[in-house]
Amino acid sequence: MPGLYYEELAVDRVFEHELRRTVTEADNTLFSVMTLNTQPLHLDAEFSARTEFKQRLVNSIFTLGLVIGMSVSDTTLGTTIGNLGMSEVKFPRPVFHGDTIRSVTRVIAKRESKSRPDAGLVEFEHIGYNQRGEIVATCRRMALMKRKAAA
Repeated sequence: MPGLYYEELAVDRVFEHELRRTVTEADNTLFSVMTLNTQPLHLDAEFSARTEFKQRLVNSIFTLGLVIGMSVSDTTLGTTIGNLGMSEVKFPRPVFHGDTIRSVTRVIAKRESKSRPDAGLVEFEHIGYNQRGEIVATCRRMALMKRKAAA
């Protein structure tokens, strides 16, 4: 499904994304090593066993990327010019190996671009849930979106 243009994204529209993903140990280890995040909470089972969590935590930036990534096919595939920023990023609960993540996106604001007549700005709220329905990640993302008239 192609992404939606600026005009097709109505404020308060909610997308409950069908894509879900079970996070594996390999996902967490590879992402952490590739991004040079050597935090033992992500990589060291013995270290993590002695923490309050009793196990390794999934890298929160991987979790954020996954939650936003799940939204792309329903919202912005091919219609985003670029991400302009993310704010209010929160991780209220940890993600562990074996957790299955799902994502919900809401359009919270939009406005026409003052400098680009071919684009508009859309602010999305992304919320990630685990298999128990607990919120594991939230953020607001501002995207510069193509306008239909310019396509």
